[in-house]
Amino acid sequence: MRTQTFLDRIDLHIEVPLVDFKELSNGVSGEKSDVIRERVLAAKQIQLERFKKASNTTNAAMGSRQVRQHCALDAEGSGYLEHAMEMMNFSARAHDRILKVVRTLADLGGSPHIRANDVLEAIQYP
Repeated sequence: MRTQTFLDRIDLHIEVPLVDFKELSNGVSGEKSDVIRERVLAAKQIQLERFKKASNTTNAAMGSRQVRQHCALDAEGSGYLEHAMEMMNFSARAHDRILKVVRTLADLGGSPHIRANDVLEAIQYP
């Protein structure tokens, strides 16, 4: 139980599978770092603008009131999150953490609104 409580305090858990040698040696590369960097900087700017009148500057630092204000879900996204909460027995803390990640994914995608796919992706990072 102590481990579960401790892990509940970490905001993001991602399992990274081993990369097959053939994939490493085939010469095909993924997205370039400078492209990713620009997307991250743009998302950071969105957050700075969102919180310009607040004491925090990131989605991760949002309080409950800010989560309700900035993480509104449409019916589809809400349904996905509700289903995940019930099936995976997530805590209230996990609920808010997921919404913060959802908001960040929307920011990284340049979307002012949270999309259902953002919810599906965030649920994978309990």
